[in-house]
Amino acid sequence: MSGVPAQYVLAFSCPNQPGIVAAVSTYLFEHGCNILDAQQYDDTDTTTFFCRIVFDRVPDYDKVLAGYEPLAKRFSMTWSMRARADKKRVMILVSRFDHCLADLLYRWRTGELNMDIAAIVGNHARETYAHHDFDGAPFHYLPVTKDTKFEQENQLWDLIRSTKTDVVVLARYMQILSDGLSAKLAGRCINIHHSFLPGFKGANPYTQAHRRGVKLIGATAHYVTADLDEGPIIEQDVERITHRDTPDDLVRKGRDIERRVLARALRHHLDDRVMLNGKRTIVFAD
Repeated sequence: MSGVPAQYVLAFSCPNQPGIVAAVSTYLFEHGCNILDAQQYDDTDTTTFFCRIVFDRVPDYDKVLAGYEPLAKRFSMTWSMRARADKKRVMILVSRFDHCLADLLYRWRTGELNMDIAAIVGNHARETYAHHDFDGAPFHYLPVTKDTKFEQENQLWDLIRSTKTDVVVLARYMQILSDGLSAKLAGRCINIHHSFLPGFKGANPYTQAHRRGVKLIGATAHYVTADLDEGPIIEQDVERITHRDTPDDLVRKGRDIERRVLARALRHHLDDRVMLNGKRTIVFAD
């Protein structure tokens, strides 16, 4: 918006010790910056400090960015700083179930998700998604079988690099990434799954859940790791179920939960609100 100062976000974690907040806020003040929002958390179990600061009225951003390194080294920080207006490049991977893809496209088109779509990748042909308007986002068909998985993942990794993708989203992409690719995408690949895992594995989990008379269904968005569906959790949600709900009702409600949980997790990631804390995450929700 014209006339509104550009905003920047600084996110960092480091071993906790006295003086961190004072040092960072003094640094920003001395460079003419104005803090708009600050969230912090001290994990006493790991003695790690986490912080996210939004600031504006920056006279010289390049100078602020370059000059921060000595301060970061002083406190052994893992950190990032960027303009909030800079859009991260997102690659969406999808299989036959396309409800999460449709939702992400809508939220992108309306500006709710501040991102650029680097590519949409499907292991089904474009005709599978013919009813979707990709609005200029490039589509790549990368079919995969048990025998071609290695070659397909090499193609996928080449595409991630060539499109300068920042974050990969598995929008109900029904393929398990290899340990090697999962390691390459550590901290920047988000998956969504129903929260029956590991209780109801295999085919038709909602039918299995219905037979067991579950009272809650849910979904979990997490970062992808080599441990299948056990990466650091970013977002979760649930919905109550009654005896009146059929398996089809569970599927319908489950898709709604998956859509909103994945969208929230991605929005948090895009706005630098998620920080890894071992096998967990710190999420500074808005």
